[in-house]
Amino acid sequence: MTAQRRTALLSVFAAVALIALKLTTGLMTHSLGLLSEAAHSGTDLVAALLTFFALGVAGRPADIGHQYGHGKAEHLAALGQGAILVFASALIMWRAIVRLTGGAHVPVEAKWYAFVVIGVVIALDVARTLTSVRVARRYASAAIAANALHFASDLAGSVAVLIGLLLVHAGYGNADSVAALFVAVLVLVAAGQMMRGNVDVLMDRAPIAAEDAARRAIVALPEVDLRRLRMRQAAGRHFADVVIGVSPDAAVGQGHAAADAVERAVQGALPEADVVVHVEPLESEAAVRERAHAAALAVPRVREVHNVSVLSVGGGTEVSLHLKLPGDLSLGEAHAIAEEVERAIVEAVPEVAAVQTHLEPLSETAGAAEVAGDVATVRSIVRQVTGVEPRDLRFLDTDDGLVAYMTLRLGAGQALADAHARASEIEERIRLKLPQIADVVVHTEPE
Repeated sequence: MTAQRRTALLSVFAAVALIALKLTTGLMTHSLGLLSEAAHSGTDLVAALLTFFALGVAGRPADIGHQYGHGKAEHLAALGQGAILVFASALIMWRAIVRLTGGAHVPVEAKWYAFVVIGVVIALDVARTLTSVRVARRYASAAIAANALHFASDLAGSVAVLIGLLLVHAGYGNADSVAALFVAVLVLVAAGQMMRGNVDVLMDRAPIAAEDAARRAIVALPEVDLRRLRMRQAAGRHFADVVIGVSPDAAVGQGHAAADAVERAVQGALPEADVVVHVEPLESEAAVRERAHAAALAVPRVREVHNVSVLSVGGGTEVSLHLKLPGDLSLGEAHAIAEEVERAIVEAVPEVAAVQTHLEPLSETAGAAEVAGDVATVRSIVRQVTGVEPRDLRFLDTDDGLVAYMTLRLGAGQALADAHARASEIEERIRLKLPQIADVVVHTEPE
């Protein structure tokens, strides 16, 4: 028999003894406080039996029908205990209110043996509360933790009953009912908190602290990109589903080694955690950019997409881009399109955690007329930089000012970076020499 089940079995015996003591003394003294405590101990007995049998189920290994084990049986038992506590508390509160509002009842007799019984009860409550807390912490057992909370509320209730009997002995007849009411409220609050915690586990609510610990452990690993982390818990054990990205050039053995490293890291942060790791190849930044660009252009009324950037932020991937939309759209309409673009990118590129969009109006077609310009100066600058004459040189008067257009023929074997550098130098020199020119457009092509 496990230590948890031994603790639960001791709780069963203790509950039987306490019921006998409290019920007998309560009937003899007509104390509602003691009778309410007897009822409370009756719920302890049922709860302890539930815990004893639930731990037997929870300790079973995983099988075909329960592939994650039977740990949630503990939380079902704890939920049942909470329901029993709520019912008992409601009954005690009703009886206490009836007495306090003048309902007929036999006067309470604060006999000496009642104080002896309460003293014994308090000693037992302290012993079993401390024992349950110690075992619950050692084995991370939700059912034993629920028992410990149950016994702690018993201890507080027993102290309240003792104070009530002392006040009755001093001449305050309603003190016993007030003590019973206090016990009921105390137990009701404790039961609500316990039920809420166990419902969270049964509903697979993510354990925030454990998830943060696992995330920090994974992010600290070199050459491992965390794509997704999902966690849940049952019976003090954590279950983690992890998706990581590794270099597409990594061999199968390297991917397996990365998965093993993630598993060890998570189990180092959360001992005995059950970790499943899925390995995916990391896409290059260019591939992510292309997929994001295509997804954005597929959204209706998006006319142009540019300045697409892929960023690595806090272990995740984010995308930023500029969208050009029709200028006559309202801001609300444009924002709705931008949100649609963001959703489309996240769906098309699941590894992207966030998308930032910058909205720009699409420029309308502007009028332009060809005009005469300082051809000689421009030709001189081009010859100085490249040693050749520009082709198709012309000047256009546009709404934005005078624009110079030209074609520059360079060697076919020249690097693109060098060709771009020469074109940029020509543009800069023309702007310095002819400040009346608003823009210079240089088209480069091979000879």
